[in-house]
Amino acid sequence: MDRQTMFELVFFSHTPQVPFTDLLDAAKCVVKALFIREKYISLSMQSFCRTTARYLQEELGGQPLDLNTFEEMPESSVSAGGLNQSLAFGFLIAYFSNRKSFCYRRLQYLSSKFQMHILLNEMKELAAQKKVPHRDFYNIRKVDTHIHASSCMNQKHLLRFIKRAMKKYPGEIVHVEQSRGQTLLEVFESMNLTAFDLSVDTLDMHADRNTFHRFDKFNSKYNPIGESILREIFIKTDNHVEGKYFGHIIKEVMADLEESKYQNVELRLSIYGRSRDEWDKLAQWAIKHKVYSDNVRWLVQVPRLFDVYHTKKQLSNFQEMLENIFMPLFEVTVNPSSHPQLHLFLEHVVGFDSVDDESKPEHHIFNLDSPKPVNWTEEDNPPYSYYLYYVYANMTVLNHLRRQRNLNSFVLRPHCGEAGPIHHLVSGFMLSENISHGLLLRKAPVLQYLYYLAQIGIAMSPLSNNSLFLSYHRNPLPEYLSRGLMVSLSTDDPLQFHFTKEPLMEEYSIAAQVWKLSSCDMCELARNSVLMSGFSHQVKSYWLGPHYLKEGQEGNDIRRTNVPDIRVAYRFETLCEELNLITQAVRSEELETAEEQGSLCMGARR
Repeated sequence: MDRQTMFELVFFSHTPQVPFTDLLDAAKCVVKALFIREKYISLSMQSFCRTTARYLQEELGGQPLDLNTFEEMPESSVSAGGLNQSLAFGFLIAYFSNRKSFCYRRLQYLSSKFQMHILLNEMKELAAQKKVPHRDFYNIRKVDTHIHASSCMNQKHLLRFIKRAMKKYPGEIVHVEQSRGQTLLEVFESMNLTAFDLSVDTLDMHADRNTFHRFDKFNSKYNPIGESILREIFIKTDNHVEGKYFGHIIKEVMADLEESKYQNVELRLSIYGRSRDEWDKLAQWAIKHKVYSDNVRWLVQVPRLFDVYHTKKQLSNFQEMLENIFMPLFEVTVNPSSHPQLHLFLEHVVGFDSVDDESKPEHHIFNLDSPKPVNWTEEDNPPYSYYLYYVYANMTVLNHLRRQRNLNSFVLRPHCGEAGPIHHLVSGFMLSENISHGLLLRKAPVLQYLYYLAQIGIAMSPLSNNSLFLSYHRNPLPEYLSRGLMVSLSTDDPLQFHFTKEPLMEEYSIAAQVWKLSSCDMCELARNSVLMSGFSHQVKSYWLGPHYLKEGQEGNDIRRTNVPDIRVAYRFETLCEELNLITQAVRSEELETAEEQGSLCMGARR
């Protein structure tokens, strides 16, 4: 029996009704896609799944397949999605149309296999959890991996704070209008309001049925009582009172987190790229108001609003926006004393985010003919992939510079796949360590399978999605979890979507009730959130166990994670089976080709 026959027998035992030639074709494309991701993730000093990397290295020698082994792609389908790899983005796009059937079958197999695992092992998992002293779902570490600082408090918290501020600082000048200062009392008098009049209903900041598929209406919900001046006063870092009130609110949120001990957050603050001094102002705010906590790390989000600033004559081209975002970071990396406060602040920043409404129409396709940033002067906003690539490219160079100087590096964790075109998820697959949302993976089986094999973290916010893009019962999170994708629960915007003092627990609570999640499911989600977070290796070692980086159950400490070894071993073995399936398919063809060439050489000698 030759190798191919042997492999076909093994393959068909795992994958019924799929021709062997289809497996070979799909496997080569899957492997090539994983090599593309590994290249860009490694280049930018982000983390790539250890198990996947090991299979690519051990089974295939770490050598990406020759591009000639793939079918020819029309030139029009090739986009510039990487530094020098103009074929990469186009390859991934072209890959989707021809491999849906294979990937869909593999995903269905993963779902069915998990159901079988639950039928056989659910009681064993529960028994293992009961044996662990002290530890339960409430006292395992959880990280809110996607939450915006400007809405990290709930409505009642903000309401109480505003009332306290009106009583404590009524005469403080908080706003300047036409060269005339306005006190806090005068601002509210101009709205015919007193502290007594205010209520949660008056604030009107909760997302409702009118915000569904209306991102513009959702954005207006950030304005208390519908007044942008109150947003500026209370939830901005750069205003007439130097972000004093916002700093105080953040400190109160941090105090609540420290009191709960086991809940942690990664708050997002904005850098818009309109001027070169934004970083210094943000760092000055952070240092002045001491917004530091062991429970908090920061990400910096870059809103995709170049077209707005360009129309207002604030930016002349896209290059100017990039320089405003990254030049201060290069300067402080080379010479920390040039921006001392920024140097301190960056020690607590873990990455970059890219934010805005993904469903906005894109009038330009990012390809080899796209203008360089210095030449992007048109009115249209650059497409999503253009933004993501140039943030990635600058971050990559910055990471290498910071690593040389023994400073912390950054990762890219954008909003991706909440709405809009599928190819946003292609950009995320190539360039990002983790993503937020990922809803559209449910419509793209090929990409979903790739995200599974690469174990890309996906921070999902079902309550947020329920108000904006996808009703709760249609959310794919339970499906992703059953198939083994690296998903976690996050809150996104507690101010708009949550009611309680502990929004992350509210998110877990509703998910558990609606989707009948077990205690083991909940603890697995919490463990995932820690793994994909930006907290340091030392912190993760304390939270998850000193061996958390090891593969499979060797990396699990149930005394800290409350996740049974049975569940971790199942996830690891299932992933290894899938990776073995595709790498062995590619390997078997390589061996067959080598043998055929060897036979031809022997025949020629004779």
